[in-house]
Amino acid sequence: MNIKQISFRDVNQVIAHQLGSVFQPTYSSEDSFQYRRNPLGDLMTALVPHPEFKMLGLRNIPQMPENSLAYTTFAWAGLLKHLRQMLISNAKMEEGIDWQVRPPLSGLPALEKVSPNKELRFNTSIANLLILRGKDVHSADTGGFKDPALYTSWLQPSDAFCEWRTHRAFNKYEKSAALVSNSQFLLKPLDTIVGKAWNMFASKAYVHQYTKFGIEEEDFLDSFTVLEQIVASYCNL
Repeated sequence: MNIKQISFRDVNQVIAHQLGSVFQPTYSSEDSFQYRRNPLGDLMTALVPHPEFKMLGLRNIPQMPENSLAYTTFAWAGLLKHLRQMLISNAKMEEGIDWQVRPPLSGLPALEKVSPNKELRFNTSIANLLILRGKDVHSADTGGFKDPALYTSWLQPSDAFCEWRTHRAFNKYEKSAALVSNSQFLLKPLDTIVGKAWNMFASKAYVHQYTKFGIEEEDFLDSFTVLEQIVASYCNL
């Protein structure tokens, strides 16, 4: 965004833009002119096929300073190519995309199970929801997100991928795309957080400040168990 001194207001504007790109109205189906009545319920239905996997991540493109919009043109093919690579390489923004990451060849056995301590290269998905807004939206080719190699083997791409569209532009962008993904995107940071929390708990750091208000050590252990199960489940996709 070319912001020299970033404020909380700037951060909140980015967050609001990201969430708005998902929850602004979309049509309930490709041939419909009726808006979706329950977007949050529809989103959960599309992205959470199993109660053990419910960590969702959001990516949105393009995102740029408002004064740059007048000098920029967007094409669906380019936007979707970048968004797909952001997904599989686990990039948060267009800047810094690792174009060397490729999906595994279909039909080949998976390599060794992923360890959260290893550098995660390819970001395996359980399910993806693609939301397209703007000019010529029905001409956008979303076939790249239907590749079986992107997904875990226990879901068919037809069940794992969903798309919403509307011709109404979002936030002055002629064309924009948002991707809500249930994938391994949070695996490494979540494992790091659990590891740091374990170390603090083992050294009794701050624990007394919780126990004096009725939180027992067993409550900490239960929380660690839940989070470690989440990490293990996403590792084994």
